[in-house]
Amino acid sequence: MLLPAALMAAAGGAIANPIDTQLPSAPALSAYGELPVGVRQLDMVNPNQIDILAVDPAADMPAEMPRYDRPLTVEMWYPAAEGATGSTELKAYLRDGTTEVKLTGRAMRDAAPAAADTPYPLVLISHGYPGNRFLLSHLAENLASKGYVVASIDHTDSTYRTQAAFGSTLVNRSLDQLFVLEEMVGKAAEGGEFAGLYDADNTGLIGYSMGGYGAIITAGGGVTEASVGYSWGGPHGTLGIHQAGSDTHNALPDPRIKTAVAFGPWGMNTGFWDAAGLAGVNIPMLFIAGSQDDVSLYEKGVRAIWENVSSVETALLTYTNGGHNSGAPMPAPTESFYFNEDKGFDISEHYTDPVWNTARMNNIAQHFVTAWLDERLKGDEAAGDYLELVENSNDGVWSMNEDGTPKADHNYWNGFAKGTAKGLVYETKAPQ
Repeated sequence: MLLPAALMAAAGGAIANPIDTQLPSAPALSAYGELPVGVRQLDMVNPNQIDILAVDPAADMPAEMPRYDRPLTVEMWYPAAEGATGSTELKAYLRDGTTEVKLTGRAMRDAAPAAADTPYPLVLISHGYPGNRFLLSHLAENLASKGYVVASIDHTDSTYRTQAAFGSTLVNRSLDQLFVLEEMVGKAAEGGEFAGLYDADNTGLIGYSMGGYGAIITAGGGVTEASVGYSWGGPHGTLGIHQAGSDTHNALPDPRIKTAVAFGPWGMNTGFWDAAGLAGVNIPMLFIAGSQDDVSLYEKGVRAIWENVSSVETALLTYTNGGHNSGAPMPAPTESFYFNEDKGFDISEHYTDPVWNTARMNNIAQHFVTAWLDERLKGDEAAGDYLELVENSNDGVWSMNEDGTPKADHNYWNGFAKGTAKGLVYETKAPQ
């Protein structure tokens, strides 16, 4: 039986698969910025890493851990030079790991970078398990248009095509993030291929699901002793490098990373975090979750993580009745709408939500992430006004004078048009 995508191809039709949809209901800061955007692929290799896949958890612990040079592919979105040109297509694999599709956006392939008077902030993006560097491409491209350079990582052993033992993801996720940061530092240094384009000393980190797990570790949150010993986790205690209180974990956080955003971070639901470990988080964090997350969980998952990060300012944005995909994945490509017998589910489910429209979720995420990063990486105090909100969006009152100025009782969510701030909760917490 031909899939809908195959039927279109047979008829000579083109599949756009846009990642840059802006709905009429999109809040103010979700709009694309004024800068043209370029995109290019970077290939990196992290030498002499522990080869988790070569360690047999059922055998005796080896005298020396096997090592390998760990490849990492990075997609970089960046402000492009005026008048730059290039293809606006992206090629990415679906969740099935076999189907390559074309995505379209606004970023131009290999366009010349902008000549920046002031270096742009750097943002790292880390996908889930499994995922790939294009999963949050809507957000990467959006931020680049507003004056950020964004490096999105393909995590080896965690992509749709390389998915392997979960222990590799547990151990390597934060290490990958920090290695890519170091590589990006070199590329922006004097004589580097992107010299002067961005300031790696002013970096933000965005992670989704297992990327959020890694972001918490990178931000200073150490995992529990119990999780280090899980038989299905890092073999032979290899996760111990991230255990709270260990010398290796204490030395891990990088002062160049100033803030982090975690969509649906995983781990509290399976005992990887506790209050003591999460107290180690030392940079401001924005958490984004769906109240019906059935992967990372909500009350005993993402919300519990947020409640236990105690040493820094944090915020939690909740999509009421949203699931694990709240805000993070790009819109489902047309080719993903089919039931895969090997996987046992419809591939589109990897990108969609049972309740929320994906483009709507993406627009809201673009708005909040822009406000959060603009305030913390660009020092834009006005951006913080978009984060001073009555907690429950449904409680906001729209009250305007005839001349369009707000009345004293107006407390509708800033940046949202009348009637569009519904089904959301935004909570903040100061250091304890």
